[in-house]
Amino acid sequence: MKYDVIVIGSGPGGYPAAIRSAQLGKKVAIVERESLGGICLNWGCIPTKALLKSAQVFEYINHSEDYGINVSGVKADFTNMVKRSRDVANGMSKGIQFLMKKNKIDVLMGVGKLQRGKKVEVKDEAGKTTTYDADHIILATGGRAKQLPNLPIDGEKIIGYRKAMTLDSKPKSLVVVGGGAIGVEFAYFYNAIGVEVTLVEFLEQGLVPREDKDVSKELTKVFKKKGIKVLGNTSVESVNTSGKGCVVTTKSRKTGDIEEIKCDIVLSAVGVSPNTENIGLEALGIKTDRGLVSVDAFYQTNVPGVYAIGDIVPGAALAHVATAEGIICAEKIAGQHPEPINYNNVPSCTYCIPEVASVGYTEAEAKEKGYKVKVGKFPFSASGKASAAGAKEGFVKVIFDEKYGEFLGAHMVGYNVTEMIAEVVAARKLETTGHEIIKTIHPHPTMSEAVMEAAAAAYGEVIHL
Repeated sequence: MKYDVIVIGSGPGGYPAAIRSAQLGKKVAIVERESLGGICLNWGCIPTKALLKSAQVFEYINHSEDYGINVSGVKADFTNMVKRSRDVANGMSKGIQFLMKKNKIDVLMGVGKLQRGKKVEVKDEAGKTTTYDADHIILATGGRAKQLPNLPIDGEKIIGYRKAMTLDSKPKSLVVVGGGAIGVEFAYFYNAIGVEVTLVEFLEQGLVPREDKDVSKELTKVFKKKGIKVLGNTSVESVNTSGKGCVVTTKSRKTGDIEEIKCDIVLSAVGVSPNTENIGLEALGIKTDRGLVSVDAFYQTNVPGVYAIGDIVPGAALAHVATAEGIICAEKIAGQHPEPINYNNVPSCTYCIPEVASVGYTEAEAKEKGYKVKVGKFPFSASGKASAAGAKEGFVKVIFDEKYGEFLGAHMVGYNVTEMIAEVVAARKLETTGHEIIKTIHPHPTMSEAVMEAAAAAYGEVIHL
């Protein structure tokens, strides 16, 4: 059978690429080896947010007296939290099945592999192999948990993010290795339901090390207040799993001090590795660089008719990035004229409590680029809505170019900031200046007022500080 477009991988890059291609009149098939929706929907973005919501509700109940409500005898039902998370993911996966049928996209279950002559070989669970032809092939095979040589994942004592979502029982203690989004979110979740948590990060900044330093400092302060032990600028030297639990040996990169930490389980959250093995790249001579597929601005590889998007190409390994890339790739294939992505205007979100969200340059990056900057900061402790919500932790920080008022970046930590960052993304896309943000009336009382107030602070016009 021949298709106009075959997409290998049905994650947040693959299935939007398939749907957009179908919308544009193409005959489309999508290849998936496990579950429609890929890692994000089944084992990443969606089920983790379900777990985090359960943890947040538990925290609310434990602090109900702060809101004038007396509740007693409450405990976290870990098994049912996990079940709810899986139910949410399964429901969303069924939604993708519906979208495939709606858009008349053929779903080919099995492992896809490129063949010469614009062909895709699909091997199903029974081992049967079928070859399909296509004018265009989009690789969207995603990524998996990265493994460090001294931190081999065994699925029992040293686990990855998938196992962390489906443990049979709640551990008493956990060491999280990695202070990025995955590590921080799981550290928050397990701490909130009563697990003793230590987080170890190799980079000096500690928590969310790629965020603005002020955000990292604030989140670290909050995490320590919650009882999470944070070890930044620290390496994991080894993990001994020979006993009942684990003994994690760490070394301070600043002082050289060695520390041994005993725990039940170690969660490796040190990043993502691209799934580029055994998909036929070498056979076709497709170029890669440091394990990632080399592509142009519209995701064409060096082999005509073969494209790559998402976690297997350079750029942030984020679901919304993969979606945008998949849509742009599909539109380019269909002969449209999409605009390339501005990767400096991609929002980043971390869903621990308090949440973290950012876009654009950090203050340090803006200065390194040679900008003279105006920086404004508005703490949520001065926000009426934040006080009413009992969520006064955090702030909004904005950065503008002094000369032209260009909106260079925004960095937020606090309640619901992952919903607020889109305002800044849209403003930057429209080349909005600092003064235009100040003069844009924001509803009161809302958390989003903090964006306006932070902009006003940058220009010495802030009212509520």
